[in-house]
Amino acid sequence: MPTTTWSHLSPERRERVLVAAMDEFGTHGYSTGSLNVIAREAGVAKGSLFQYFSGKLDLFTYVAEQTSLRIFEAMRPWLDDYDGTVAFDAHLVAAMDAWVDYFEKNPLERGVTAATNMEIDPLVRQAVLEPVQELYLLGLRPLLARAQSAGHLRPDADVDALLSLLLLLLPHVALATFFPAVTGPVVLPKGDRSTRRAAIERLVRPVVGGFQAR
Repeated sequence: MPTTTWSHLSPERRERVLVAAMDEFGTHGYSTGSLNVIAREAGVAKGSLFQYFSGKLDLFTYVAEQTSLRIFEAMRPWLDDYDGTVAFDAHLVAAMDAWVDYFEKNPLERGVTAATNMEIDPLVRQAVLEPVQELYLLGLRPLLARAQSAGHLRPDADVDALLSLLLLLLPHVALATFFPAVTGPVVLPKGDRSTRRAAIERLVRPVVGGFQAR
């Protein structure tokens, strides 16, 4: 976690460091991301970074958490405003379409999401993904509860299993449009939103189908 020195910085300086770190880690990942570049782009001394964070992993973890908070706030309407008046799978398809649209318009957040999910060091990957997934569960679990209350999911549906499947599907959908190597047979094309949405529907409906009320 950031030190007290970090909390005493001006919001403008914190934002410069955060954006520089998002850009560097999002472009090069954790393993090859350079603290020298982050410091230079943020306009601070490299030694200052160690006054703000205990080390490179601490900074990367903070970047991943802050990025997830930005994404979470952007997706909050889709998580909080579901009232059960439309089928849950249709709502989820529309939400994931908006999710991909967000990443298309926000390359820094897209890069950090790729860096956290594709990190080759398993200990680093675990350190950054655990808090990220906890945040997503905070939004997804109430959403599924409302879908269950509305009768769109079975009363006896294994909600934990559906949550686990969504945690696998969300990063795939977020990245497949922009990183063809992870796409698989169902292609999510960039720039063709109607075709992309149809592809998202092909992925979402089978996942949700086993939990829906008949």
